[in-house]
Amino acid sequence: QVQVVESGGGLVQPGGSLRLSCAASGSIFRINVMGWYRQAPGNERELVAVIPSAGSTNYADSVKGRFTISRDKNTVYLQMNSLKPEDTAVYYCALTSANLQIYWGQGTQVTVSS
Repeated sequence: QVQVVESGGGLVQPGGSLRLSCAASGSIFRINVMGWYRQAPGNERELVAVIPSAGSTNYADSVKGRFTISRDKNTVYLQMNSLKPEDTAVYYCALTSANLQIYWGQGTQVTVSS
């Protein structure tokens, strides 16, 4: 039994900020990499940011310098600043366990519009 619950999405004006949170619970064999993906209508799901249990974070070029990923135990966050309309998408958190199982959240809508 594993639950991945996202929160923090919503409507924000261009230049604004949002902070997404994703909490994982249940029987998970040690969490390894945690990250965020996003998918806009008609587009493929793309990687936004990842944070391993140890080591450097990685960001898509399109969000580098604006987004910050962080984690605390079984929770991963995505601080999004200077949001642009092209950031509009459903954002999904994902995590991998040490035995290579992948768990996804159901997604949270982020809309950047005036």
